[in-house]
Amino acid sequence: MGALDGKVAVITGSTRGIGLGIAEAYAREGAELVISSRSPAAVNEAVKRLREAGGKAAGLACDVAQQEQVSALADFAVQSFGKVDIWFNNAGLETAYGPTMSYSAEDFNRVVQTNIMGVYYGSQVALQRFLPRRAGKLINMVGRGYQGPVPYQNAYAASKAWVFSFTRSLAQEYAGSGVGIFNFSPGLVVTDMVTRFDVIEGHEHRLKVFPAVVRILGRKPDYPALKAVWAASSATDGKTGLLINSFSYRVALEGLMREAMRLLTRRPAETPEIHMRSIPPVA
Repeated sequence: MGALDGKVAVITGSTRGIGLGIAEAYAREGAELVISSRSPAAVNEAVKRLREAGGKAAGLACDVAQQEQVSALADFAVQSFGKVDIWFNNAGLETAYGPTMSYSAEDFNRVVQTNIMGVYYGSQVALQRFLPRRAGKLINMVGRGYQGPVPYQNAYAASKAWVFSFTRSLAQEYAGSGVGIFNFSPGLVVTDMVTRFDVIEGHEHRLKVFPAVVRILGRKPDYPALKAVWAASSATDGKTGLLINSFSYRVALEGLMREAMRLLTRRPAETPEIHMRSIPPVA
């Protein structure tokens, strides 16, 4: 018996990184999965991977910044599996690392449309299906910035502060509805977003300690995925408004101890390869 037997879960941005890790964990616990991202090829590959591992999965390309595509994703889930029990708004983008006025308004708007409007559209279609049934789990991904300002990552951080407030407000508005509405914070997860990113020229020096931070605090996607299973399971039935946090002081302490032992034994650092591309600021 799996913790999610009989459940149907839609996960946005689930063809790689944290989203795929959560999808794989949900599949192992018996959930039927609807996979999505903007790339049809990536969706097909992720669905194939899940099915080859024994999971039940279907997929549809979806740009969460487009309301009609999010509605189509919800309809596709119902057509494929008959219902939706879990909706996980995971898809997200970030701008280049650097001062806010150094990247374009178009880049800023892409983050707003994906990280903010995408969560709004996903929450809307999920609640349209959950509220009449008085059941369902809506889980919205937060990240660095939900607790306060993060200079040089302003667009992403501010979007996560919005998601946190928006989700808390939804939970209060629909308290007593039978629907669980949660924020999910995965901590620092080693994905492409962490290992491949752009930096505004002249600000590379601000990231000198970043590899050490990744070594100490970074975890693979399967680590927060375990907590994501718990969030979607019967363990949270009757609850709402929770901040479900995969990060803990134990994680930080373990990382610090591991790094201290590495330094004492003079072992070479095992930092994931990090690729930073320098780009010019906007004129």
